[in-house]
This record gives sequence, structure tokens and C-alpha cells, in this order.
Amino acid sequence: MTETPPFSQAVKTWFKIGCLGFGGPAGQIALMHRIVVDEKKWVDEPRFLHALNFCMLLPGPEAQQLATYIGWLLHGVRGGLAAGILFVLPGAFVMLGLSLLYALGRGIPLVDGALFGIKAAVLVIVVEALIRIGKRALKTSFLVGIAAAAFVGIFFLDLAFPLIVIGAGLIGFLVARSAPAQLGLAGTDHQLTAPHPERWRQAVTASVVGLIAWWTPVALAAVLLAPSHILVDIGTFFSKLAVVSFGGAYALLAYMAQEAVETNGWMTAAEMVDGLGLAETTPGPLILVTQFVGFLAAFREAAPFSPVTAGILGAAMTIWVVFVPSMLWIFAGAPFIEQLRANKRLTGALAAITAAVVGVILNLTVWFSLHVLFGRVQEMHSGWLRWYAVDLASIDVLAAILAVVAGVLAFGLHTGLVTTVIVMAAFGMTVKLAFGV
Repeated sequence: MTETPPFSQAVKTWFKIGCLGFGGPAGQIALMHRIVVDEKKWVDEPRFLHALNFCMLLPGPEAQQLATYIGWLLHGVRGGLAAGILFVLPGAFVMLGLSLLYALGRGIPLVDGALFGIKAAVLVIVVEALIRIGKRALKTSFLVGIAAAAFVGIFFLDLAFPLIVIGAGLIGFLVARSAPAQLGLAGTDHQLTAPHPERWRQAVTASVVGLIAWWTPVALAAVLLAPSHILVDIGTFFSKLAVVSFGGAYALLAYMAQEAVETNGWMTAAEMVDGLGLAETTPGPLILVTQFVGFLAAFREAAPFSPVTAGILGAAMTIWVVFVPSMLWIFAGAPFIEQLRANKRLTGALAAITAAVVGVILNLTVWFSLHVLFGRVQEMHSGWLRWYAVDLASIDVLAAILAVVAGVLAFGLHTGLVTTVIVMAAFGMTVKLAFGV
């Protein structure tokens, strides 16, 4: 660490980063690096990369966790809380406003048209993420095999995402010691520094306080409303999601989309695509799309509240149970950071999980494509196998044309993510007004 700023200055800086954090984790990490390392010189380059490696090992949004960890380095627990909360809060308020507009503005031609165009942008964005993450993660044929197995497991065998994460992590953990080259790992070991003397006490304290804070709103909803109330269901579902959210928001979406749409019936597949498109236009972690899901789920099962009140409570519950655990991992694990980073088996587990995530994102890409481009898609089962029957005559020609346009923008003209979404929203409104679709 090179310089410790006043706490008030750090708070202003974290709020600024939270407001400007567009472009997904890559853009947010780059922004953080420019401000914290290059401009402010609060941490040096090795410390920043060290912290990033640690955050990549954890479930949850790595950019928000990196902010939390650097805040903890600078000012302890209060610094970590300020950094982590302010990284999320601006985007959360924007996403809440967009969710309200979405719920109350359906049926308005311009709103519907914008959402129609955003769906096409989302398809291209997911394909772009698949290519980007695949290039980074699939360094060996063994990792390609893990990705292929993950796709088959989730798409054709309907295996649960947590099971795929656990299985891939276990494979990587076992292979890392005997054949690290299969996982693309260097053969050299990191030099360990002396362990933090108070690490166990800090970890236990953070775990106890964090677990109580995490589950208190869910318990209150169960006591004050009912164990079967939608707010309890939201709290439980997204808490489970927070524990297995390795690999970033796109991997999480594959599991969340199918659970929220097909298992819980909270929304349609098209609405899930809309939510991702809205999340792409907001600052903060892309995982804020979970807030949109929680809002709509509670909005539609509002009793005993009004729909708007229930939606706001659902959004708040979702944000709480998604981001409190992500900060808990930091406060509990920070004292062990060097030991965790240098552990070859944990690094191998992460490499295998990341490879599996590529297969999961491929599943998400196919699933989104089918539901956006075709009007009639039916899930079919035969024994252990699951597939989707598509009525080719139900293809949405205008949606396909817009998807091609979005592809040209993203891959041909290399427009930025937010720009692509905005341009496609404008195209969608034009199509809606011209054709009345």
C-alpha cells in the first residue's frame, strides 16, 4: 500500500466508481485500477492484482468484491462496507427505476419497442461473452472437454447448476496436483508470506455477524408474513444462488433464468431477456439483473401489499441476500488471502469451474436464442434426456433481422456494450411504430 487517504475522500471516490461503473466486470475493474492505482496511488500494482486473484476464487461479483477488499485494506471493516455498498447502490437505484418503468409501462408502444430491440442486443452480448470467456478459460483440450461436458449436462441432462459447479471444482482440485498442465497452470509454486496472526478470530467474527445479517430479513419475512410468502421464496432462492455464483453473471443467468421461468413461474423467458438488457445499461455489477427478477416476482404476488410496494420489497430482499454474502466472503477470507491465492489445488478448482462456466453460458446462449427468435418453443423429455422442440414456422423475422443488426454493431463496428443496447432500443422503437409488432 502506498498511501492511505482520509475516509471521507475514499467514500467520495467509491461513490464515483459506483456511478461510472458501466461495461461489466472488465470495464469496472479497469476503471478501479485507473482511479485507485494510477491516479490515487492508494495501492500498488502487485497488491491490486493479488486482491483480484483472490476475488476470482470466490462466488459473487468479482469487481464488487475487489472494491470491498481494497476498502478493507485502506480503512478496515468500515472501509470495506463503504466501498462494497457504494459500488452497488447507484446501479441498484437505477435498476429499481427501470423495473418500475417496465412493470407499469408495458403496453406503451415506445416502451415495448425499446424492449423488442434490447432483446436482439442481449443475444449478441451473450454470444460476445461466450467468446471472450471461452478464449480466456479454455487453454487446454482437457478444459474444452470440461466445458463440453457442462453443456451436455445442463442442456440435455437438465443437471442443476450447483451440481455442475461442484463437480467441475472437484475435478480441478484433484487434477491440479498430479497434472496441473492439463488445467493450464504453471508448474511453479507461489512463495507464501507469514499468515495473519488474528486470521481465525477475524474469520469467525465476520462469519457469525455476516450470517446473522444475511438471514435476518428472510427470517423476519417468514415470521411476520408466512414461511410460504413470496419474499421468503425470493430470499431463499437468491441466497442459494449467491453461494454458487462462480464465473460471473452470465453463468448465473443460465441457472436463474430456467429456475425463475420454468420452475417458479415468476416470469417468461422473454422477460428474462428484457431484464438482462436493462441490467446492461446500468452502472454496477451485471448481477443486478437478479433485482429485476425479485421485483417482478413480488410485484405479481403482492398480497398483503400493493404491487409496487411488494415489488420494492422483493427488489430489496434480492439485493440484500445476493450482496451480503459476497461481502461476507471478503471479510472472512481476507486474512487468508495469500494462502488461498498460492494454493495450487484451489487454483485448479477455479480453472475447471471457469471452463464449466463456458459450457453453461453456451446453454444460456442457445436457450435465449430459441425463446427470442421463435414464438413456440416446448421443453421435451425422454427418460434422462431433455431437449426443446421448436416450431420453425413461428420464427420472428423482425427479431432475427434486429439480431443481425446488433451483431454487425458489436462484431463489425465494435461499438461499446451500452451503445449497442441504446442503438438497438432505438431500432426497436422504430420497428414498433412502423410495423405495430
